[in-house]
Amino acid sequence: MGSRLRRALLPDLSPWRSSPDFRLLWVQGLVTYFSSFMAMVALPLQIKELTGSPFAVGAMGAVELVPLVVFGLYGGALADAVDRRKVLLLSEAGLGVMAGVLLVNAMLPEPLLWPLYLVAAGVSGLAGLQRPALDSLLARIVPHDQQTAAAALNALRWQLGAIAGPALAGLVVAYAGHATAYATTVAGFVVSVLLCSRLAPAPPTQGVDKPSLRGIAEGARYAWSRPVLLGTYAVDLAAMFFAFPNTIFPFLADELDAQWSLGLMYAAGTAGSLLLSLTSGWTSRVRRHGLFVVFGAAVWGLAIAAAGWFTDIWLVLLCLAVAGAGDMLSGLGRATIWNQTIPESLRGRLAGIEVLSYSVGPQLGQVRAGAAAGWTGTRAAFWSGGLACVASVGLLTAVLPKLVTYDAETDEDALRRRAQKEAAAGP
Repeated sequence: MGSRLRRALLPDLSPWRSSPDFRLLWVQGLVTYFSSFMAMVALPLQIKELTGSPFAVGAMGAVELVPLVVFGLYGGALADAVDRRKVLLLSEAGLGVMAGVLLVNAMLPEPLLWPLYLVAAGVSGLAGLQRPALDSLLARIVPHDQQTAAAALNALRWQLGAIAGPALAGLVVAYAGHATAYATTVAGFVVSVLLCSRLAPAPPTQGVDKPSLRGIAEGARYAWSRPVLLGTYAVDLAAMFFAFPNTIFPFLADELDAQWSLGLMYAAGTAGSLLLSLTSGWTSRVRRHGLFVVFGAAVWGLAIAAAGWFTDIWLVLLCLAVAGAGDMLSGLGRATIWNQTIPESLRGRLAGIEVLSYSVGPQLGQVRAGAAAGWTGTRAAFWSGGLACVASVGLLTAVLPKLVTYDAETDEDALRRRAQKEAAAGP
């Protein structure tokens, strides 16, 4: 009984065993996350030290958004037209060069401000180029029935980086300075490039045109014609727009007279998603992944609403952890549906659209949360946004019922994609 329970809860390691390229990408990603967090922590702190202006720090988000959107869409078309391994290699090398620019600037007697914004925009653009190739590569190297397990393991990798990376980065910046943090980032990208160079080539499918606006539009038309895919994008956008409260955490901590809890608020969601990842073995046996998307988003919204309702800080933190678990469950469903249904020839372009769905939503959500907090108060911004999230998820479920009824064993797109992968694998 005990062994069966452990197998049901512990993460499913099938992708790790079956795919050498998945193992390489998993380790490469972990190295990249840890090293990147050094720069992610050091860069805004350096802008703060140079300017003393909260506006100057916040302006990073503005310079990052446009390159992410533009290059995310182009990167999707590029991933379908060229070897995805090459895209990953060159983008990792480019990110290493960006870190080198930060290192050189930090070593100047008087570091300059403008290179920091230039690098922030460059990193955002390179990340936009890389992410579709990386996501679409995962769909190719992992067996069809192991996509949920692969998504859970990748989420676990990100969570380890998101929890430990900033903590380590904070210590390095505080005790060794910005230059050491940037040097660590450069070293991490060197290791990452070496690992990526060992991946098997991932050439495009035959008959794919060069990257173009027409190709991007073709991907958008395909997504629009598939209610299940459209539902995954719409639910994620709604959840993030209405119930992404990170920007008003400092004000909630003040209202609850618990300024000491601010760091815990930021970490609680990741802790909740980590707990779900560590007990995710059961998710590999589920075939109704649309239910994951809808139920997880509803839990996210209800938990955010409850966080604004309670006045006890520990209950608030518990709600934020539950919200993180709900978001993680929804994310597992989205990733599995994407990787199980999208044709190989369109996988990169649809991955570019995915970049928009999970980047634009939080950006707009922060604007909504800040405006609502200024108009109705901080706690009201939480519970009203959470309830609006639940209502919008319910509405989208009614409008797009195929998302809820999605079954990996019967969905035509999923069966077609499975047949394509089996044919590509050969006897």
